[in-house]
Amino acid sequence: MATYCEAPSPSRRTLLRASGALFAWAHLPRFAKAAGSRDPRLAVIILRGALDGLSAVGPAGDPDYASLHGALALSHSGDHPALPLDGFFALNPAMQSFARLFREGKAAVVHAVATPYRERSHFDGQDVLESGYPSPGRTDSGWLNRALASLPAGERLRGLGIGAVAPLVMRGPAPVLGWAPQALPQAGDDLARRVLDLYTHRDPALASALREGLATEQMASAAQLVGEAARPSGGMRQAAAMRQTAMGAARLMAADDGPRIAALAFDGFDTHANEGGASGQLAARLLGLDGAFGEFERGLGEKWQDTVLIAITEFGRTAKINGTSGTDHGTGTVAFLAGGALKGGRVIVDWPGLKEKQLYEGRDLAPTTDLRAVLKGLLADHLGLSSSVLATKVFPNSASVKPLPGLIG
Repeated sequence: MATYCEAPSPSRRTLLRASGALFAWAHLPRFAKAAGSRDPRLAVIILRGALDGLSAVGPAGDPDYASLHGALALSHSGDHPALPLDGFFALNPAMQSFARLFREGKAAVVHAVATPYRERSHFDGQDVLESGYPSPGRTDSGWLNRALASLPAGERLRGLGIGAVAPLVMRGPAPVLGWAPQALPQAGDDLARRVLDLYTHRDPALASALREGLATEQMASAAQLVGEAARPSGGMRQAAAMRQTAMGAARLMAADDGPRIAALAFDGFDTHANEGGASGQLAARLLGLDGAFGEFERGLGEKWQDTVLIAITEFGRTAKINGTSGTDHGTGTVAFLAGGALKGGRVIVDWPGLKEKQLYEGRDLAPTTDLRAVLKGLLADHLGLSSSVLATKVFPNSASVKPLPGLIG
């Protein structure tokens, strides 16, 4: 179970609007391929809890790193040696699949990255991360959904929100398909027909949503997503769940008439105590994320060549470890990118350094890249959205943040 400093409590209305079988399959035209033969796909993975970027991708070449990050610092030697990336940065050894993709030029890291948010509240940080607005506030839509709604009518891609409650990043004006890994035994066809008949006479709108939800379950069954997940116990349970979720998303996205844009979220990155570095709690979470990357690659098959995945988090963690062998809420962190459409094999960074005077507020990795620039670069080059649309509709009030070029190969 993930540990949060602030206990999430989604409202009943949010649950009713965004959960379970009542997600609606969008009434959109069948997908029309954009830009010639390209058939682009994009999956956004939200890492909730604030990922320690310095223990996920360690600046092993920085002379201040080992002493500052202490027992959580990655090293090229020892019982759990880090995986070399570019001579300066090293990857957590839990991420073997990502390391292979990096060597193949199909994965990249953006380091010292952050949203414009500079406080340290999980909820406010996640609000900014997913809403796309420059500051927290009440909003019912996310930047990825608004990107979907902004695509030309003939190129509208179907969206997919994964989980019992869709991530905020995928909520908004563009209707999307919803799917969650099955946790309870599936109702029989006879019961489903009787409930559908009842709703048809009592609540036509709810009947329509249920009908579309059942169609989604049929698609998932056809893709063999029901009943095939292993059920391990202990510390590997969450990693297995992350892989199962990615497997389901990939198979749905691989379908010829399936969704092209997906959002999913993984919990458990709030590592205040007993974080571990190359091994332990954080490494177990990163193992799950690494497995998710691998499942997307396998599940998408030939569609992988037109796919980009990006894993992002609300903020980073302190550069210095605390008294409980963990890290507290910070600022700068990392973003992971992977996919056959990516121009990878590199760590993208303007490294700020780790001397005390170089740390943000004397405690955090200083952010030098705005995460919105990375996201804009993907949406511009991969999906074809214009700079003006990105600056006004997708990420409002962000004209000064230019799309990061050269991310797509």
